[in-house]
Amino acid sequence: MNDPTDRNRLDAEASPYLQQHADNPVNWQPWDDPAFSAAEERDVPVFLSIGYSACHWCHVMAEESFEDETVAAYLNEHFVPVKVDREERPDVDDLYMTVAQLATGGGGWPLSVWLTPDKRPFYVGTYFPRESSGDQPGFLDVLRSLHERWETEREAIESRADQWASALEGEVEAVPDADAEPPGRDALDAAASAAIERADREHGGWGTGQKFPQPGRLHVLLRAAARGGDAADEARAVATETLDAMAAGGLYDQLGGGFHRYCVDRDWTVPHFEKMLYDNAELPRAYLAGHQLTGDDRYREVAAGALDFVADELSHPEGGFYSTLDARSEGEEGAFYVWTLDEVSDAVDDPTDATVFGAYYGVTQTGNFEGSSVLTRRRTLADVADELGMETEDARARLDRAHAAVYEARAARPRPARDEKVIGAWNGLAIRAFAEAGLVLDADYAARAADALDFARDRLWNETEGRLARRYADGDTKGEGYLEDYAFLAAGALATYEATGDGAHLAFACDLADALVAEHWDESDETLYFTPASGEQLLARPQDLADRSTPSPTGVAVSVLDALAAFRPEGGYRDVADAVLATHAETIETRALTHPSLALAADTRERGHLEVTVAADEIPDAWREAVAARYLPDRLLSRRPPTANGLDGWLDRLGLDEAPPIWAGRGRRPADAAERSSGEQRDPRTDDGPTAYVCRRACSPPVTDTDALTEWLEEYR
Repeated sequence: MNDPTDRNRLDAEASPYLQQHADNPVNWQPWDDPAFSAAEERDVPVFLSIGYSACHWCHVMAEESFEDETVAAYLNEHFVPVKVDREERPDVDDLYMTVAQLATGGGGWPLSVWLTPDKRPFYVGTYFPRESSGDQPGFLDVLRSLHERWETEREAIESRADQWASALEGEVEAVPDADAEPPGRDALDAAASAAIERADREHGGWGTGQKFPQPGRLHVLLRAAARGGDAADEARAVATETLDAMAAGGLYDQLGGGFHRYCVDRDWTVPHFEKMLYDNAELPRAYLAGHQLTGDDRYREVAAGALDFVADELSHPEGGFYSTLDARSEGEEGAFYVWTLDEVSDAVDDPTDATVFGAYYGVTQTGNFEGSSVLTRRRTLADVADELGMETEDARARLDRAHAAVYEARAARPRPARDEKVIGAWNGLAIRAFAEAGLVLDADYAARAADALDFARDRLWNETEGRLARRYADGDTKGEGYLEDYAFLAAGALATYEATGDGAHLAFACDLADALVAEHWDESDETLYFTPASGEQLLARPQDLADRSTPSPTGVAVSVLDALAAFRPEGGYRDVADAVLATHAETIETRALTHPSLALAADTRERGHLEVTVAADEIPDAWREAVAARYLPDRLLSRRPPTANGLDGWLDRLGLDEAPPIWAGRGRRPADAAERSSGEQRDPRTDDGPTAYVCRRACSPPVTDTDALTEWLEEYR
């Protein structure tokens, strides 16, 4: 029998991360049955290395160890090395990252795990240098030690593997007893209170070391601020302080737009330079919400800058969105983004223009990052102009010229590598952000959302089987969809329907919701599992409740099911949403700060959506503007055909026999009980043309002009 481990098998993989390791002397295997069967037959451990293409320390460990012939020879002889792209297999990553956190109290990437051939972990770490240094063991020494222990202390290794596997199952799979009632606004209040208490009021954000963006917390604070109450002013202040700090610092690319992954310092100056699609989807949504609540146009500009970056640099030519830009170019982290005064002077012809640029963006002789400067924007242009003895308008003209010149010079630099996987979940987040921007900023963003949604539906959705794939790359679709793929893409489809009024997007959202329930809802446990019921059986079947670098898949799933229940009441969506909230009520209420998406879902579930139903061929622009100008976080904007005959086709596509509650009886007068029971459809237009109904548990009368719509939006907001 041929041994698959006698060569590196990553050359057949489409993942850019796996392709980066296809030429290593290490005989890397993909995560598949042949690899683990070979480990069992050879009676050797599996070395599992998990990372992603934009991971800086993954590159470092590869250069130090995986490209080293001596290390590779030892690894190949005594282990089966398996390489996993965490972006393709978040389930595998989540399980073994949980082991790392339980065993060591921390984690990160590259994640290094040693497994028995039946996938039980017995040793775990992250980055290892090739040689031992101080109290950090070298990778080759770890390999030698573990090989010796495998040969001489097998019983102890098996015992540890059993203990860790049992602990893992208890940590990720256990389901608490459900509360009698789902949580409500109390969860939102608890999350907002904790966010205020733990905020860094000097520099914005949370923590005193590395700073990560936390868009879920921002949405909690903005909603609490809008709702009023004793903590409303503080909630607003903490949210705006954080939005201001992130926009002014190095987290935001001041030259080209878009957000980096996180900052390595407390004051948001020096970022870890990789750019992820999910950050540049979720953060623009937070800035759009901030703009709606405060009216601050700077937030609008930042949101547009991030989405324009995605459209320009992360767009598949046929519609979808790529995953990441690497932190490194020319082998150096941040080389594409940082500047010295001399480099600015070389790029800008006019010395005074260059001076204005340097003063405004904080470029100094000493720099703030290894002798160069990460661009920041912590001074007003008026202050810079005053310091340089010129009028602000003159300074603006000079800054604009210099900005264009420096941007052009940067475009000539070697670019960071791009990971061109199209991931369903991350595309869903981006589609939702572009759709929301289509309402708040410009309709072109909604058109871009629709293009990306069509791409995802064409490449990732199997309509015959009703199943979603995880990713598309180079013509290859691979992997089963996870809860986040279904939930995030359904949320994106629903948002695109809201922004465009196209019923096909609503129907797709419902199709995804049906598949989500079929594959991820466990009726006996009353919870949503991250992995599909028909998928690979791992050591444990995880749930994913907390917000991390992306929103909680469970929280987004609950929110989108609750919203879609207005259109498919017989689908059981709201029953699932309520049951999940009740099952995890104690977690949501006692650890609300780490579960903001679930807290937001619980709040909306208790209060009900603000339903804005418009019966028209097209929603009038003035009505869109009235909705977009207001912070309405639990809004559900629904267009339906203006006539009963037109609605029939939509009902067929949705598999409905009669109009759902969000459309039914919202005509020139409410349908009486007899009409509702008979299912009779009334023409919902009034004599004045397009008609709107604004509802939150109760409904406005028919509305036919913008002023009346605005009054009812204010009444029910």
